[in-house]
Amino acid sequence: MTQSADDLLTRTAGQLIVSCQAYPGEPMRTPDTMARVAAAAVQGGAAAVRVQGLDDVRATVATVDVPVIGLWKDGDTGVFITPTLRHARAVGEAGATVVAVDATKRPRADGSTVRDLVRLLHDECGVLVMADCDDLTSAVEAAEAGADLLGTTLAGYTDARPATQGPDLDLLRTVARELPGHPVVAEGRVHTHEHARAALDAGAHAVCVGTAITHPTSLTRWFVEAMH
Repeated sequence: MTQSADDLLTRTAGQLIVSCQAYPGEPMRTPDTMARVAAAAVQGGAAAVRVQGLDDVRATVATVDVPVIGLWKDGDTGVFITPTLRHARAVGEAGATVVAVDATKRPRADGSTVRDLVRLLHDECGVLVMADCDDLTSAVEAAEAGADLLGTTLAGYTDARPATQGPDLDLLRTVARELPGHPVVAEGRVHTHEHARAALDAGAHAVCVGTAITHPTSLTRWFVEAMH
């Protein structure tokens, strides 16, 4: 789905993006299932979806008619969200409208930089880029590199900032204030309707919700824990 940055921003302004991901070993961990979950989210009003894995990207692109933010998680420590140029190219070639990449200051296995990733995805793949940031410094560098969307995705998941109970609204406000004109997606620990509304009020261009909508294992666990 080829789309300009302006088109993407128009479609997602003030809207909900739903992350549709399941973890290895879980019953829903199949591309077809995730594509159906994405379609259900779109039916409910999601303006875009975010999916992990090349097969999931392909299946979802073939199923929904909204922008697909694709990524490739490789590993579970350090930089593992679309960590190298090879991963980024593969996600772009799989048909994602936007490729999400780890935009933190941590080193990548291939020595690439955020600027390298943005250049590859823009110039070679012709797709847009979402930079998953963890603090203001990484957001500034991603903006300067030309990322089309900045996400607070990794705030609280690195040593850069402590984890907050809900979304990191302080970081969101700071990035929105310091980088006017650079759309920021609130992502990470958005678990309630109130969190989503607060994120928009704090300056988010859009809000991305995953676990609280699409991960029944976690949702069930929250209820079970509250009952005991």
